[in-house]
Order: sequence, then structure tokens, then C-alpha cells
Amino acid sequence: MIDKIKLEEVLDKVRPAIQADGGDVELVNIRDDDVVEVRLTGACRGCPMATLTLKAGIERIVKQEIPEVKEVVSVK
Repeated sequence: MIDKIKLEEVLDKVRPAIQADGGDVELVNIRDDDVVEVRLTGACRGCPMATLTLKAGIERIVKQEIPEVKEVVSVK
């Protein structure tokens, strides 16, 4: 089971970079299949680079810190 507090701590590490571009990321859900659902907000919402930010940035760091995470997906 993925620890929500640890996950929030990891998201706090990536937030400054995202916030520097006028966006943010919020944790929505941790599914039973170890997939993490997040919502990109602010400037990230609808940005053409949002998928790259999600996969190459957020997901990479989350999986590095919490290996149990299978995937990080964006939800609306």
C-alpha cells in the first residue's frame, strides 16, 4: 500500500518547478492497482507540454522515490 503522506512529500519536491511556470499538481487518488491520479492546475491545465511534465517529471520522480507506484496519470 502506498503511503499518502510520503507521496505528498514527494509531490512537494516537484511543486516548486511546476509553480515557477504558473501551475501546480494536486493528489486526487491512489488507486488499488498502485496507480496515482493527480490533477494539473493553473498554467499546466491544457498546456501542450503537460503530458511531458507529467511523465518525464512528476512520474519519474514519484516512481524513483516510491517504487510501488506503477504509473502516475492526470485526471480532470
